Amino acid sequence: MKEVRDIVRAFDQAQREGKRAALATVVHVEGSSYRRPGARMLVTDDGQLTGAISGGCLEGDALRKALHAINQQKNKLVTYDTTDEDDAQFGVQLGCNGVVHILFEPIDVTREYHPVRLLRELTDTRREAVLLTLFSMDRTAEQQGTSMVYVDGRAQTGLAAPWKEAVMRDVEEAFQNKLSAIKQYVQANTTHSGFLEFVVPPPAVVIAGAGNDVLPVVDMMSMLGWHTTVVDGRQHYATSRRFGKADRVLVVRANEVLSRLTSDPQTLFLLMTHNYNYDLALLKDLITGKFRYIGMLGPRKKLDRMLAELRAGGVVLGEDQLAAIHSPVGLDIGAETAEEIAVSIIAEIKKVLSGAAGGSLKEKRDPIHNRPAELSSHD
Repeated sequence: MKEVRDIVRAFDQAQREGKRAALATVVHVEGSSYRRPGARMLVTDDGQLTGAISGGCLEGDALRKALHAINQQKNKLVTYDTTDEDDAQFGVQLGCNGVVHILFEPIDVTREYHPVRLLRELTDTRREAVLLTLFSMDRTAEQQGTSMVYVDGRAQTGLAAPWKEAVMRDVEEAFQNKLSAIKQYVQANTTHSGFLEFVVPPPAVVIAGAGNDVLPVVDMMSMLGWHTTVVDGRQHYATSRRFGKADRVLVVRANEVLSRLTSDPQTLFLLMTHNYNYDLALLKDLITGKFRYIGMLGPRKKLDRMLAELRAGGVVLGEDQLAAIHSPVGLDIGAETAEEIAVSIIAEIKKVLSGAAGGSLKEKRDPIHNRPAELSSHD
């Protein structure tokens, strides 16, 4: 989502400066590639790049293709095939042994639902959504491109009625399944592919504690595009000046934290106050809120003591509630400094959100990235 936000901001700046732009989107990958479908990059007519569609090896050639699309004002699908040993023909030397299909779309601001307008809808609300991008391997066919965003049961699209009728059931199915998918469509005797990208808002992490060890956590989460709120009862610690990269800083008592926040399924909590009573009071409120992740600094004995006190006070703890609590917090990477601990914590949160194992990639036998599912046919 950070990439989408950066692209929207860069486009707005380009508009203010009178520049034209094109959006490059990875729409399909066969085999191995550094970036997966949904990776995007904005290219302006003066050569500025925002976002990424590869590890840096494709961007040079993609810049030329994007400028060509801007000049022609026509969507264009380009394929980079690195399964061919003579991949030097592309001048990119990918070395990934995969086929990458990239759609280039010049941004026509006279169109009501141009691609960046649809991307903007993803950043304006903390709601799950499906983004539809249509393309065809038939280079003579019209490339529909970024065509629809589906949020809160409502589709925003400039697609003509036949197209909308063809895709809506699959868009709704992808939304219900919470999975990205690829679907095939036939229009005017031409086969088109629809990349239905299920999009979730970025994590919103509430960090209880305003000590120095919270600073690198906030900085790193900001770099990732995560939303952060710092809460603490000490007004001289919890200040916007100290936490300039936090989205929100609150001076609040533990039992008032939840009442001051608006939470959603992507809201997570970190307890880093080094204050046993503050953490205990907040934990008591959190375990009844069905949050996915509650991380807490400190040894296991600290958590055991808290849970014993909660049970003694009549709090009933189910398995799901206990599973959401991560203490000691973080992955076991031998972290010692505040910065290393921040890496450990953020890695564990990412692991939980992704449902990943958290081991070394060299030990993984399956593909590194999950692939979009093939939806059942409704033709």
